[in-house]
Amino acid sequence: MLNTLRQLADSKVIRPLDYHFARFLSEQTDDPVALLAAALTSSELGHGHTCLNLRHTDLWQMLGQNVHEDAIRQCPPVSSWGEHLGNNPVVGDGSQPSPLVLDGERLYLMRYWQYEQEIAERLNRSTSLPVDQEKTREVLDRLFPEPVAEGEVNWQKVAAAVAATRNISVISGGPGTGKTTTVTRLLALLVELALIDSPDRYPTIHLTAPTGKAAARLTESIGLARSKLNCDKQVRYAITDQASTLHRLLGVIPGRAEFRHNRENRLHLDILVVDEASMIDVSLMARLLGALPDNARLVLLGDRDQLASVEAGSVLGDICSGINDGYSHEQVKTLYALTGYPLFDQDKKQGPAIKDSLCLLRRSYRFDANSGIGKIARAVNEGDRNSVESLCQQSLPDIELHYTGDLQNQLLRKAVGGYRPYLELLNNSQNPVERAGDILDAFDRFQVLCALREGQWGVGGLNDHIRHALVTAGLVENDVTWYHGRPILITRNEPSLELYNGDIGITFQTDENRFRVAFPTPDGNVRFLLPSRLPEHETVFAMTVHKSQGSEFDRIVLALPDSPSPVVTRELVYTGITRARKSLVLFAQPDILGAAVERPIERVTGLAERLQ
Repeated sequence: MLNTLRQLADSKVIRPLDYHFARFLSEQTDDPVALLAAALTSSELGHGHTCLNLRHTDLWQMLGQNVHEDAIRQCPPVSSWGEHLGNNPVVGDGSQPSPLVLDGERLYLMRYWQYEQEIAERLNRSTSLPVDQEKTREVLDRLFPEPVAEGEVNWQKVAAAVAATRNISVISGGPGTGKTTTVTRLLALLVELALIDSPDRYPTIHLTAPTGKAAARLTESIGLARSKLNCDKQVRYAITDQASTLHRLLGVIPGRAEFRHNRENRLHLDILVVDEASMIDVSLMARLLGALPDNARLVLLGDRDQLASVEAGSVLGDICSGINDGYSHEQVKTLYALTGYPLFDQDKKQGPAIKDSLCLLRRSYRFDANSGIGKIARAVNEGDRNSVESLCQQSLPDIELHYTGDLQNQLLRKAVGGYRPYLELLNNSQNPVERAGDILDAFDRFQVLCALREGQWGVGGLNDHIRHALVTAGLVENDVTWYHGRPILITRNEPSLELYNGDIGITFQTDENRFRVAFPTPDGNVRFLLPSRLPEHETVFAMTVHKSQGSEFDRIVLALPDSPSPVVTRELVYTGITRARKSLVLFAQPDILGAAVERPIERVTGLAERLQ
């Protein structure tokens, strides 16, 4: 079996890591089924799954023609592996350390089984908190004064009420539904309620997000929303507007996988707000929850319909799997008392235990009824291929669709036009370093997104072509690695420099003909670093949709490949579309777009079932 697994690794059907994991286990067992199962379980992690589903695994789909290899063909059907592996020394049930854990019909690497267990254990301990209902309703009415039509519900107000009554809460919503506005008002509510019990002590609030870009956006959004709060000045300024990355919050230890803050050394805070929670993988979420004090409040914000994390798991999606299951009878009564909304249609007995902590924001304040971006995003999200195709045939003011003619030249013209403003500002400024903040802002107004890493329509190909088009337009230099205006995307975390995967900087050539790369800081300033100090990075005239999560741009060019790819899914298209605030230019063949709309991501995990 090891020879077969090595051949699969050589042909890139599985990763070398998967082969070496099975090879390591071969010192403890010579069972070919156990070695194949171990390699496939490890391989599933590379595809974003936390486990191998023994009931639904199709070897033909996973291994293709390789299922005819003798070593594989002689193995029993996957559906019988659970019984076969029950007594194998490398497989346990989680009660004792073992490389693999068999949990029902799912096979895990031990540490990923533990991650799911730890997340579920903490979330299932989500409890209701007593509140002064009269005072809470008075503050909610003041902070959420917007009138609604008879029979309608202000779900932002409901979300704040849900979070006020729970030690763990999750607020999900699409772009422009007001997640940060809601949480800022919620924080004002929690500060006011805390001051009733302890007039001389303000609660300690921390804001965090998975990436530096997302943290900067959260800082900006909270700062703007805080200035508009209808509350006393001391309450307003008790709400921090300084967000950090999750890695910085937890405290990275250079050269080690552990964080400074963990179960033995908890974070020092009363309230933690985590934005862009859809980007958090199962490993990071388990560590975050482990470091959270037992008496702290946690508020998770995110869009459950966006792409899941790059690493294994679909944590926010799993948590929100019961978001439409309504609330318990007691929670419905509490929300009625706090908001005045009779949510009796939400009174449900069945559903995951965490359902009383969830709220879905349903109204978009960014995209009105006539917004093409809003319409197509909804249709994609609902998997409605017919509506997507119909919208693409209409003349919509904020959407351009390109699928005929010389598409690459059309895209390059759009890219040159989109990047021209920041490059002209850079090239025409007498002292561009002093205007670095404005130049970074100008770059952030436009971005080319693509689905793939490789190929003509992937990051590599598009970055090269766009660079050459900008050279032809006289906007950047040719045939040099570093040049004035080169945009840089960080691809590896470097905590010592406070640079994280996804951070973007712009290269400046100083009067001394030396280069510096400018990066925005969460507080709105700019810092410069030498190129030689940067961790792994790449040019970013084009980036993948995955890398764009946590970012928004006024204008987006979204390029889908010209041939079918399993990577191009409903969530990827939805995430790419919703990065655009004002304008979307879509390069997509209708059949490729339609197939993506009908292809949702299905991450294999056991977390949703554990949330009971």
